[in-house]
Order: sequence, then structure tokens, then C-alpha cells
Amino acid sequence: MVMKVENTQVQMRKGILEFCILHIISRGEVYASDMLEELTSVKMIVVEGTLYPLLTRLRKAGLVEYKWVESKSGPPRKYYKLTEEGYNFLSQLDSTWVELIESTNKIIKSNTSGNDTASK
Repeated sequence: MVMKVENTQVQMRKGILEFCILHIISRGEVYASDMLEELTSVKMIVVEGTLYPLLTRLRKAGLVEYKWVESKSGPPRKYYKLTEEGYNFLSQLDSTWVELIESTNKIIKSNTSGNDTASK
């Protein structure tokens, strides 16, 4: 069986996508296409079909809510914002993120300090 690095990269991005979406929404009311644009620009997401199911799941979990806003150039738009529960949830994820970065960096740095497994 041959593993492809692209598959692992996609899984890594998927694993932190929800965290990134919550951070984008935490800045204030945001339209889904603006989220999609930002996520695409930083190579976190490539297809629109990934974002909407995630937003629905976050809404059903009570972490985000939305409101309809009339648009001058078309149909009304849905703007998302975090709920109080969403801010609390994100705060907990922030702590986990810091722990993950520290742990991962310790492991990576131990590889560069003469214990290089790539050459084995």
C-alpha cells in the first residue's frame, strides 16, 4: 500500500477547519462566501460543499447563529455570528491548540537534535 502525502495533508487541514471557521466568525458577523474566500486564500478549503455542512453542524450544536440581511444586488444573505456558547467553545479550543503546537514542536525539535528518523 502506497500512502500519498496529499491525502494526509487534506486530513490535517480538515482536522483544524472547524477551529478556523469559528475563529473567522468570532471576529463579527460574516457572510459564508467571505469565509470561503478567506479559507481558500490560505489553502484551508477548496470546495464550497465542505463549508455549508460544517456551518449547519455548528448551528445545530448551538455554537453559531445567523440572520438574514437584505441585499441590494440579489437575494437576502445569511450572516453568521458566534453564540455565547460558541465563544466558550472556541476558548477551550484555543487552549487545546496551544497545547498541540507545543507538543508537536517538542516532537519535531527532538527529530532535529540528532535523533533524525528520516535517515533510518
